Amino acid sequence: MRDGAEEVRIHEQKVPVRAHIESIEGLSAHGDYHELLRWLSGFEQAPKQTFIVHGEPEANDSLKAKIEQQFGWPSVRAPEYLNSVML
Repeated sequence: MRDGAEEVRIHEQKVPVRAHIESIEGLSAHGDYHELLRWLSGFEQAPKQTFIVHGEPEANDSLKAKIEQQFGWPSVRAPEYLNSVML
C-alpha cells in the first residue's frame, strides 16, 4: 500500500485501497535501553518479578544485568523462547 498499490488481497479476495497512506521513517513505539532504565528508575520499590521479553537474547541478558546492577532488583528474568511462568 505504501508503494501505491491500488488493491490488496485479504482472505484471497481483492480489496480496493481507498486510503491515503502516510509513512514516518525512523520512529519506534518501543523504548530504547536508556528510556527503559529511566522509566524503571521511577519505581518506588522493586516489582516482585521483572521479565525482559522483547529483543535478541544477548540484548535481553545485557538489560537484565544492567537492571540488577543499577537497581539491585532481585528477580529479573529474560526467559527463553516458549518458556512459561506460573504467576
